[in-house]
Amino acid sequence: MMHPHTEVRFISKEIGHGVVATRFIPRGTITWVQDELDRVLTPAEVEKMRPQTRELVDKYSFRNNKGHFVLCWDLSKYVNHSFRSNCLSTAYDFELAVRDINEGEQLTDDYGYLNVVEPFKALDEGAERDTVYPDDLLRYHQEWDAQLFQAFRHFKQVEQPLLSFVPQKVLENIRQKLNNNEPLDSILNLYCGEIN
Repeated sequence: MMHPHTEVRFISKEIGHGVVATRFIPRGTITWVQDELDRVLTPAEVEKMRPQTRELVDKYSFRNNKGHFVLCWDLSKYVNHSFRSNCLSTAYDFELAVRDINEGEQLTDDYGYLNVVEPFKALDEGAERDTVYPDDLLRYHQEWDAQLFQAFRHFKQVEQPLLSFVPQKVLENIRQKLNNNEPLDSILNLYCGEIN
């Protein structure tokens, strides 16, 4: 489920539609959480689908750490890629704003942590990277963990409208780690390939 203060808007001909903040969303806010309406499909289930349906699954889903396709039911499927994303996935089935997101600003993910099947060239943003690869999690997890660590420092101080969708056991684990200043679970836990 996407943060309630967002909506889908047309961004540009090149990008298409995207998810935009309708109010200020501060750093440390949960921006998306996987809920029971999101559909989780095994590769075998996707393989049995018509080619047109498989194309849609490929376009609008991401792969979890089991290699299953997660097809979001709401506007979260329109979150676009950015190498300078303002949201990051966590090891807890939710995403966090890693910097303040202003009203009218697009919410973005780095698709490098979404277990893409094939590499693809992204729009030029003037970033060091220009291609998303299936193993980006192996290369950039430490950088993303550091961003998440900083964002989680604000987790308890900001309004969290999606908090009730996070399982209580997960919240207790996070709160305990934050209270004890312990490292949080790494984003590397999202990787669905073999880790050598």
